[in-house]
Amino acid sequence: MSTVDETEHETKLKDHINEIVLSDDVQRAIEQVLQSSDPLDQPDFNPTDYINQLFPNEQSLSNIDEVIAKMECDISLIDDNIRSVVRGQVNTGENGRVALREAQQSLTQLFSLITDIKNRAEKTEDAVKEITRDIKQLDSAKNNLTYAITTLNHLHMLVGGVENLKHLSERRQYGEVLNPLQAIIEVNQHFHQYSEISQIQTLSAQVQQIQSELATQITDDIKHFFSPTSHSNTNRMSLTQLKDACLVASVLDKPVKKNILKWYINLQLQEYVQLFHENQDIAWLDKIDKRYAWVKRHLLDFEEKFGTVFPADWELSERITVEFCTITRDELTKIMARRRREIDVKLLLFAIQKTANFEQLLAKRFNGTAVEVASEDRERKERHSFHDLIGSCFKPYLDIYTDSIDRELAVLIDQFAQQNQQLVVPKEINPGVIPNCADLFVFYKKCMVQCMQLSNEKPMYDLVLIFKKYLREYAARVLEARIPKPQQPTTTTSSISSSMSLLTKDFQNLSSAAGQVIHNFLKEGDTPRFSVEDVRKICYILATAEYCLETVQQLEDKLKEKIEPSFAAKVDLADEKDVYHRIISNCIQLLVHDLDTGCEQSLLLMTKIAWHSISNVGDQSGFVNQIVTNLRQTVPVIRDNLANSRKYYTQFCHKFVNSFIPKYINTLYRLRPTSTSGGSSTSTASTLTASASSSSISDGPNGAMGASGSAVAAAGNIMGCEQLLLDTHSLKTVLMDLPSIGSQVQRKPPASYTKVVVKGMAKAEMIIKVVMQPVHPAPLFIEQYLKLLPESNVVEFHKILEMKNVRKIEQQQLVEAYKRACPQPQQQQHHTPAASTGGENESSHPTPSTSDASSSGTSHQSQQIAAAAAAISGAGSSIMALGDSLMDKGRIKKIENLIKNRLPN
Repeated sequence: MSTVDETEHETKLKDHINEIVLSDDVQRAIEQVLQSSDPLDQPDFNPTDYINQLFPNEQSLSNIDEVIAKMECDISLIDDNIRSVVRGQVNTGENGRVALREAQQSLTQLFSLITDIKNRAEKTEDAVKEITRDIKQLDSAKNNLTYAITTLNHLHMLVGGVENLKHLSERRQYGEVLNPLQAIIEVNQHFHQYSEISQIQTLSAQVQQIQSELATQITDDIKHFFSPTSHSNTNRMSLTQLKDACLVASVLDKPVKKNILKWYINLQLQEYVQLFHENQDIAWLDKIDKRYAWVKRHLLDFEEKFGTVFPADWELSERITVEFCTITRDELTKIMARRRREIDVKLLLFAIQKTANFEQLLAKRFNGTAVEVASEDRERKERHSFHDLIGSCFKPYLDIYTDSIDRELAVLIDQFAQQNQQLVVPKEINPGVIPNCADLFVFYKKCMVQCMQLSNEKPMYDLVLIFKKYLREYAARVLEARIPKPQQPTTTTSSISSSMSLLTKDFQNLSSAAGQVIHNFLKEGDTPRFSVEDVRKICYILATAEYCLETVQQLEDKLKEKIEPSFAAKVDLADEKDVYHRIISNCIQLLVHDLDTGCEQSLLLMTKIAWHSISNVGDQSGFVNQIVTNLRQTVPVIRDNLANSRKYYTQFCHKFVNSFIPKYINTLYRLRPTSTSGGSSTSTASTLTASASSSSISDGPNGAMGASGSAVAAAGNIMGCEQLLLDTHSLKTVLMDLPSIGSQVQRKPPASYTKVVVKGMAKAEMIIKVVMQPVHPAPLFIEQYLKLLPESNVVEFHKILEMKNVRKIEQQQLVEAYKRACPQPQQQQHHTPAASTGGENESSHPTPSTSDASSSGTSHQSQQIAAAAAAISGAGSSIMALGDSLMDKGRIKKIENLIKNRLPN
């Protein structure tokens, strides 16, 4: 066994050795070179699969000899190719060895040549050095000789020049001193490296002594020339000598020139200091222009007399001016600190303006090169070197200016508020904005430009804070204060009491009395609405707030651009923009609420129609006509007055439909458009009530009972649903056209608006269609409900069942079936049912602060009306049922008390 195992192992080993495994890169390279489609050339060649492909069945074995012959032929061809390749590789190896030997020989020859060249170069360099050895020595000797001759010449100049300078300086021949002095100073600097030589030290000391004597002498001569007593002195220098002396002083050490300039500038400004001393009346700010007039006049006199005497590079006029500015700034600082209470804004602005004009004149006249650091806390650029050179003394007092702006704006806002006591909207269709709004921002621009001329640092930031303050003041006192406010609704107690007498006064005409009571409640309970003038006024204020909002944004950008960068991050008018945003939102909400109020009575009328007793479907109902009339009367006025505020008009339309459609759906939930044969006594009572309030009520108790009978006979009637569906579709069409209603130019409403209307009114239509479906069988009804109202919940399902007058027991069963059929997440949705349309509106669209009282009063009044109507309806049905047996006065009194007790307090 061991021998057999070894044999098998050796066989496997040989097979493994014979198997050639190529890497992926090698295989891809072979495929690129040998592009073949033969299966034998594929890397994943499988012999078994190949044979099966050649001989798929027994019949194919008939040509096996041909296949074998072809294979043998291919094998012989491959062998020939292998032999030729092997022979070629043998020849290639031999050729490579020959080429290698030739390359090695070439490298050896090249190395020998390089070595030979290097040796020759070294020999050549030695020969050149030998040839030029004498030349280098001669060149070095020449340089030394030249340097020695130059040094001797300098020494000769120094020795002779010292003696010559002494004689020239004693005779004050400054014109002849200039050139030798410059030469001697340069030569003396050349001998600093030989300062250890005693003779050189002596000569350098003599040069220093001559410079010192010249400095003292020239300084004394200049002072003597300009002294008041020198005009009669015969030893006084001439203008030519003075000019030469100044040139010599420029050559001497810098302190000499600096001291002369300082003395002379002080001499020139001595008169100014005495004339404008802080104790003099002429020194106060109201005469600041006299200071500048004095220096202008003095500079003209100086340049006329001595402009050509002093060297141009001394820039004496500019130096005098800079010193004048420095003295003026210091003097003004002291006098303003002492008399601060006497400074008012007019005086301050006068002084600042005169100073700014003078500084601008100086910047044009001089190039600023002579200006040194006149203010230690600020570096000055060359172009603006004179800017704030004097004016910086006024910066600590700019709060006087900002305080005056504060006072002026307070007066301006008071004027605007008084002008707006009786805000009159222009009669044109598009009135624009309130004029005083533009006046306010023109004043802001004027203040900003003026403050930029004064300072763009802290005073500008203080001005920003003042702007913020009065932007809020304008919003509150001019815009918000003039927004019309709806009148508080009058209490309905007196109306209820007077209406009660109709019930007790004449029981002979009981049904007519009940109808009259309901009519009085509808008439007397109307919520006060805005007049057309008030609506235009609201639009007027909205357009003004929009203009303010846009202008405030521009003002903020401009302030950030102009103010000092360190203060730019603090400039933020976001709170003020929010104020105007709030005014715009408030105006839009008031317009929506007003239009909504006009639709409330129509929706209330909708609940009083006996929908279940409708026998045929006709034109759209009266409440739809009332809503359309309300929209046609109000919306065009708003659209025309917001012609320049299209985005806010579109926002108004959005908010209205978002408020109206939920109210309409809630009103649908309150209707009972169908009747069922198994209805309870409650549905019969509501039938009697609705019939009593309709226009077809017959006088007398017999007529009432006849209406009741017809309602009961119409069990299962869905004509009311069909009429509601028609009315809903009509309302949907009107709402889709709301942005262009009453306009000759029809515009396509925005897609977002169309989406809201379609989604909301589609839900109303689906509710009506669900109500039209029969309750039995229950699974089919629930299936239809989920199909038509997929986003509904249990609360809405309850409301649908109430609309169909389903009995309580059946409702519980249907709700359980609905919960089983409805997805679990949908059951957990929480929609708080609104008790009234007003509650729906308050939860989804909170009203602004200015209309809170009005809105709450309106909602409360609507609830009173609904409760009173329900009480009267219930009382009317009870009276109609018991009218024949309650004719005595005692029982009538009891009924009257009963009705009063059921009415709201």
